[in-house]
Amino acid sequence: MRLSRRALLAAATATASLTAVPATTADAHGTLETGFDHLSADGYSLLAAQKVGIVTNPTGITPDARHIVDVMHADPRVRLTAVFGPEHGFRGTAQAGGSEGRYDDPATGLPVYDTYLKSGQPLADVFTASGVDTIVFDIQDVGARFYTYIWTLYDCMAAARLAGKRFVVLDRPNPVTGRTAAGPVLHREFASFVGRQPIAQAHGMTVGELARLFNAEFLDPPVALDVVSMTGWRRSRLYDAYGLPWVPPSPNMPTPDTALVYSGTCLFEGTNLSEGRGTTRPFELLGAEGIDARWAAAANELALPGVRFREAYFAPTFSKFQGRTVGGVQIHVHDRAAYDPVRTGIGLLVTAKRAWSGFAWREDDWIDKLTGSTRVRTMTDAGAGPDEIVGAWQDELAAFRRVRKEFLLYR
Repeated sequence: MRLSRRALLAAATATASLTAVPATTADAHGTLETGFDHLSADGYSLLAAQKVGIVTNPTGITPDARHIVDVMHADPRVRLTAVFGPEHGFRGTAQAGGSEGRYDDPATGLPVYDTYLKSGQPLADVFTASGVDTIVFDIQDVGARFYTYIWTLYDCMAAARLAGKRFVVLDRPNPVTGRTAAGPVLHREFASFVGRQPIAQAHGMTVGELARLFNAEFLDPPVALDVVSMTGWRRSRLYDAYGLPWVPPSPNMPTPDTALVYSGTCLFEGTNLSEGRGTTRPFELLGAEGIDARWAAAANELALPGVRFREAYFAPTFSKFQGRTVGGVQIHVHDRAAYDPVRTGIGLLVTAKRAWSGFAWREDDWIDKLTGSTRVRTMTDAGAGPDEIVGAWQDELAAFRRVRKEFLLYR
């Protein structure tokens, strides 16, 4: 993988701003303060005399679980005039692959514009029509390349540049830590809304850090960008270490435990197995009709770090195998520091194919979009083991890690 430095050099002389509130370690009480906490504590001075629109969803909340749109709308120090909803919508009512459309928010009366599946000039036209001067982004990510909110971020940055708007990112934690990046790096010919640009499958970054990387590496010229960073966040800590309220970022991301496994087990969206949608444990339960205890046994024989697999049976209430009982596995992570979600996902794909004769990829080769190339599919079909498959992407992952390091804000 080769990532350009040209935009980084351009940013030094362009009007783009890569400012950020300096990051610090946690205070004596271990308090984490998000980007919004700092923005509001400073009296919204960064947004002074601006008409502001915000890209957000139900995760844009304060530590006492109030939505930031409601808070900002009621505060005379900021002029909030529009809201932009991503996939699943501003208030989060839509399932996967859906949005809420254009409407006026009943709670605030603010116009809500739909960004889902919009990019480039059409999205820039939405920003222009809204009349805002500055676009703010505040959405909780879960750390996986194919989780679409980071590409909403990218698309909105690109569209804001086209529309001549400022862009402000309010940072939040990566809930599965930011220790390192893992997994294959997207090949550009497989770009889609589950991966616009060549980053790792588990990127190990916050949205603020990603915004800095996107602006320097992929936007030419860059957008006028401000990142309001957090204080008190450590890269080694999981989300629940801070006692923050968890709001599901999407309907099938109910807990931080879901986020922990997602960057690996979402790969089952590219197969004919259920990835657990329609259960209370999506992405932790996997299965299909005809699978029995042999799969769990084969997965446990891999001795993957930090995880065990239990033979499980379940009946999804929607999505694949709706209303039918299927067999499979439940993932039980017992050592979260040792657990590697991407290696685990690959191990489960390999053992599922070996243990169940009915295994098949989705006919549209969706797995290639999720993994960023044909490699996982073709190597699995050829009988390669997890170590061989994971080893095949190490050079490109090392290259991404070197680039990633330049844009990190936290220790």
